[in-house]
Amino acid sequence: MPDHKEPHKYHPRIGVQHDFIYRALNDGEKEAFNRLYDQYYYHRHNEFWHQQAMKKLPQLTQSTRMLVCGEDLGMIPDCVAWVMNDLRILSLEIQRMPKNPAEEFGNLHHYPYRSVCTISTHDMSTLRGWWEEDRQQTQRYYNNMLGHYGEAPQTATPEVCEEVVRNHLYSQSIFCILSLQDWLSMDGNWRRTVADEERINIPANPRHYWRYRMHLTLEQLLGAESLNKKITHLIEQSARNLYW
Repeated sequence: MPDHKEPHKYHPRIGVQHDFIYRALNDGEKEAFNRLYDQYYYHRHNEFWHQQAMKKLPQLTQSTRMLVCGEDLGMIPDCVAWVMNDLRILSLEIQRMPKNPAEEFGNLHHYPYRSVCTISTHDMSTLRGWWEEDRQQTQRYYNNMLGHYGEAPQTATPEVCEEVVRNHLYSQSIFCILSLQDWLSMDGNWRRTVADEERINIPANPRHYWRYRMHLTLEQLLGAESLNKKITHLIEQSARNLYW
């Protein structure tokens, strides 16, 4: 597509591989275009972005005693990892969005210690919502990551959700921070009836707006003894309650 400042120059459009114009190319043309695409988005500007980051980010990280976490998911240049490592910024690890493109799901035991592990974010479906999005992917997760035989349940049962939560608590990350919805998913008495109602934001939908509200009162949460005991037990079992 033409550059908006210099129309006689062009650069590859993000995600064009999903467009009809890309599919019309022959294999050789696709290969050549992919080389240009990867060079432009992942390598060509590395040094520029690295320099810009090292000008600005140290002022932020040095202005607080808090640990800083970077949202390093999706399409990012290589220099992001360099900068985060140099500045000791925690990475964000989500199993269904692995950093290794060769993996469908991240390995919880291979997460870096300097990271925050979570199941979902406000911009994603919750564990229960994701379970119902893609039946084939869910089946692979059920068999390959949870190690179960046979057909995966149609919905994420409280038992399945508890297993996923437990696995994340045992990850190598220094922090395991889960959403309220994913904690509640372990107890059928307290989670929402409809999984889709748990989602906070849908970035792909410009007409969607944030209107999620917790469906329980604080008094109800405090009185949810079975859920609270289960969470306490899982945290103690995984030694997440200890200070080192």
